[in-house]
Amino acid sequence: MPQFQYKALQADGAVATGSIEATGRQEAMQLLERRALQPIKLTEGGSNGNGSGNGAKPAANGFTLPWAKERISFGMLEDFTRSLSSLLSAGVPLSRALTILHQEASQPAAGKKWKEIHGLVIDGVSLADSMARSPEAFPRVYTAMVEAGEAGGFLDVVLAQIADFQSREKELRAKVLAALIYPAVLLTLAIGVLIFLLVFFIPRFQTLFEGFDATLPLLTRIIVGASDVLRGYGIFVLAGIILVVVLARGWLASDRGRRKWETGLLASPVVGPLLGRLAMSRFCRMLGTLLKAGVPLISALNVARRSIGYQTLVDAAQESIERVRKGESLAVSLGTCKALFAGSALEMIKVAEESGRLDEELMRLADVSEHALDRQLKTAVALMEPLMLFLIAGFIGTIFIGMVIPIFTIQDYIK
Repeated sequence: MPQFQYKALQADGAVATGSIEATGRQEAMQLLERRALQPIKLTEGGSNGNGSGNGAKPAANGFTLPWAKERISFGMLEDFTRSLSSLLSAGVPLSRALTILHQEASQPAAGKKWKEIHGLVIDGVSLADSMARSPEAFPRVYTAMVEAGEAGGFLDVVLAQIADFQSREKELRAKVLAALIYPAVLLTLAIGVLIFLLVFFIPRFQTLFEGFDATLPLLTRIIVGASDVLRGYGIFVLAGIILVVVLARGWLASDRGRRKWETGLLASPVVGPLLGRLAMSRFCRMLGTLLKAGVPLISALNVARRSIGYQTLVDAAQESIERVRKGESLAVSLGTCKALFAGSALEMIKVAEESGRLDEELMRLADVSEHALDRQLKTAVALMEPLMLFLIAGFIGTIFIGMVIPIFTIQDYIK
C-alpha cells in the first residue's frame, strides 16, 4: 500500500508531520480529515506495489468517454472565484479556503474539481499551474490573471476582478442568446415549411403536370427536381449535411481554419463591427483591471491580449506589445491594431496615459463600448427579424410562383 508523507495543521494551529498509508491520494486526504488535520502538503513517499497510486490513475481516466465527463459550468466557476476571493480577503489561508469550497460545493462535479485543485496546491504546485492542468474548467485568460495575481501578491484582488469580469461576460452572453431566440425560431420555422412544401405539397402538383406532354418552365423543373431528390434521397442528404458539419468543425478546430473563419467574420458588414467592439471592450476591461491591481504594463498586456478571443486580433495585439516593450507609448503601439481600436479610442488612451490615469480610462472606455455594443446588438436583431420574415416569404413565394406558372399554360396544351 502506498505511503504518503504529510504536513498538516492541527486544530490548535500547530504544524504536524508524519506518514500515512492509503490506497490513493483521495483516501489519504480523507484519513487526515478524520484526524482533524488540515493538509498543507501531501506527497507519496513509497509503495509496496509495482507502481505509485498516482501513476495508475491517469490510465484509468484515459478511457472516460468525452460526453461522460462532468463539466464545470460558467456559473460554478463564477461562484468559486467570488467565494475564493472573499475567503482570501478575510485572511483565510489558500489551502483552508480551497478545503472550505470543495466541502461546501453544491454540485459533485464542482466539489471534485476544487478538491483536485486543493490537492495540487498542498503538493507545492502554484494555484495558476494547478488550474492550468484543467483547461476544460479554467480558461487560459483566467489562469493568466491568477498567475499575475500570485506573482504580485494580490491574488484576492485579482480574483474579485475576475468574478466581476465573469459576471459581465455572463450578462452579455445572456443578452446575445436572448436576442437570437426569435430569429432562431423563425429560421427553424422556415426550414420546416420548406421541407413540408417539397415533400408533401409539390408531389400533388407534379401528378397534375404529368398528364400533359408539355415542357415545364425552368423554375418549376428546379423545384420539382429538388422535391424528387429530397423524397428519394432524403437520408443521404441528411447524412451529407452531418458529414459537412463534422468536417467543418474539424477544419475550424485547426489553426488555419480558425484563422480563416475569424478573418471572414471580422470582415463581414454587420457581425464584424460587433465582434470587433466586443473584443476591444474585453481587452480594455482586462487591461484596466490588471493595471488597477498593480500588474506591470507589459505583463498586463500579455494577459489582456488572451482575453480578446480571436487569434488574428491576438496576433495584432502581440505586435503592439512588442512596440511597447521597445519603449513606444501604449496609444501609438495600439494604433497598429486597426481592427481593434478606432482613432477616437486611441486619442482617449493617449490623454489618459499622459495624465497617469490609464486604468480608469480603460475601464470607462470598456463601459462605453459595452453600452454601444448593446445598442448595436439590439439594432442588428431588430433588422434580423424582418429579414427572416422576408426570407420565409421569399422561399414560399418562389415555390408558389414556380408551381402556379404552368397552370396558366395548361389551357394552351388542352387546345
